[in-house]
Amino acid sequence: MDKIKTLLYAGGIIHDFKACGDEAEKILIDAGAFDITRVDDDLSCLEAPNLDPYDLVVFYHTMGEITDAQKNGLLNWVAGGKAYAGIHSAADSFRECPEYRAMVGGHFVTHPAYREYQVSVVDGEHPITEGLSEFNVTDEQYITDYDPRVNVLASALWQGDKMPVVWTKEWGKGKVFYLALGHDGNACKQEVFGTLLVRGCQWAAANVEASE
Repeated sequence: MDKIKTLLYAGGIIHDFKACGDEAEKILIDAGAFDITRVDDDLSCLEAPNLDPYDLVVFYHTMGEITDAQKNGLLNWVAGGKAYAGIHSAADSFRECPEYRAMVGGHFVTHPAYREYQVSVVDGEHPITEGLSEFNVTDEQYITDYDPRVNVLASALWQGDKMPVVWTKEWGKGKVFYLALGHDGNACKQEVFGTLLVRGCQWAAANVEASE
């Protein structure tokens, strides 16, 4: 079986994108299903036609600004039938870009202190969360304002409300997977993070027509 041609992007401010990118890269390489190209902190990789060789973008970025060429390159590429996997602060990127937020399916609002908390699986039949029920993580919990139409697969309580930890959605003909876990390198080393990342990326790219 051909490996999934993957662009792994890590960048932005605040978070240690290099450590998180390193862990994500290791997880995906060890999974054996991905052909990885790594780009750090250079959003020009999103401009058309730079994404054409890839089937999947794995994205870790915090805040910053995105140009129209970069935004259109990414969003049109996904809408054309490709796959996007956003990790943690991918929901806190490009705050002034509503189109990007719409593609991801939600955006960061706040977070409580970095701590251990429990995650509950909402849909145990989905291929991303199959076999999982409840698990604890030590991480930064992202509280998001999200589109109620996203398919929430796992959630965690915050002030009595359920906040999504994993969701999926469609963007045009493409698929979007979002994983709220992954604040730092240590959080990304947790086994369940790796399990969800690999499964989510495989799900998003499952029906992509392979690039030449």
